[in-house]
Amino acid sequence: MMGKIPGRREKVLGGGWGDPALTSLKEFVLKSRWTCSVISGIGLQHEKTRFENLYKRAAMIKMPSQSCLPILRLSPGRIAEVSAVPCRLIRWVFLAGALVFLLSGSPACREQRVGDGKSTRSGTKSIEIKGSDTLVNLALAWAERYMQEHPEMRISVTGGGSGTGIASLMNHTADIANASREMKTEEIRAAEANGITPVEFVVARDAIAVVTNPSNPVSALTMQQISDIYTGKITNWRKVGGEDRPIVLLSRESNSGTYVYVLEHVIRMGERNSKLLFSPDTLLMPSSEGISTEVRQNPNAIGYDGLGYVTSDQKVLAVARDANSLYVLPSIPTVNDGSYPISRSLYMYTAGEPGGQVKTYLDWVLGPGQRLVSKLGFVPLH
Repeated sequence: MMGKIPGRREKVLGGGWGDPALTSLKEFVLKSRWTCSVISGIGLQHEKTRFENLYKRAAMIKMPSQSCLPILRLSPGRIAEVSAVPCRLIRWVFLAGALVFLLSGSPACREQRVGDGKSTRSGTKSIEIKGSDTLVNLALAWAERYMQEHPEMRISVTGGGSGTGIASLMNHTADIANASREMKTEEIRAAEANGITPVEFVVARDAIAVVTNPSNPVSALTMQQISDIYTGKITNWRKVGGEDRPIVLLSRESNSGTYVYVLEHVIRMGERNSKLLFSPDTLLMPSSEGISTEVRQNPNAIGYDGLGYVTSDQKVLAVARDANSLYVLPSIPTVNDGSYPISRSLYMYTAGEPGGQVKTYLDWVLGPGQRLVSKLGFVPLH
């Protein structure tokens, strides 16, 4: 009878892998940096840390150690499972997998990784754009118009937040990253360590509007008051001229560029050494639509969003730099003349100087594409 790996509750990451083949498999997976590969028809869409977490939760391993080889099965949101199959079968599976892996790295099969877009055998050219939820509607409008003018192009636009777009650019799954903030120093360093020199393009400007429920009598706040509200120093509307009601704080999630901008330029008032943070009572919303819905339904809520996402059933507050300054509402003219204090640039990033269809597309965005910017509530460059 064949021997089996001893132990009833063996911890996969804590040592005790038992069979050398399983150790090799672990090292193979941990060294892989795929974002979407397939082994035996199972998609692997987790980064290294996700794999490690799955290993930590893996169950006991029991299999014949001489005639069988361990196989790791991964599926999103589930623990790793290890089972055994005969070596004769697995030999062919690994040979097929190795062939696919080698072919995927050949120039004929892989996507271009330099940010110039890619072409299919049918002649269709494609560009992958990911990132900022603030920019997503404008980016979609640009893509739709450009594809109307260039039927041979296919442009994919997805949101997820500025941080998501920048990460996608660094791991070669996007040609262009949309961002509603500048790249952080640590992000630039990480990109350079990955062989990428990010190139920045300012593609539009935006005002961040502070919004409340229309029934709220408060119509204006200073920058300091907004900071005090979002850090929890002011917790009742009565303190800023409103009714005796608690303030409900709404914010975008931390991977949002708008969240980062508000933290650095509103809550911290642009002070680099400030350690102020959002109040722990702040409700983090996954999208602009989430903030809009909650503001409409909750008379005590306060939120913020890009001007292009503000709807008529929200009340936009006028904002002053300080108590001695004018209170100004956000608009295209007040952003252009600098009188509205919470405005910013919107960005696209490429991995190095763009070429090919990506450069052609960016030239169009910065030129004729600017005619669409104001129609979506943003501020054109010219």
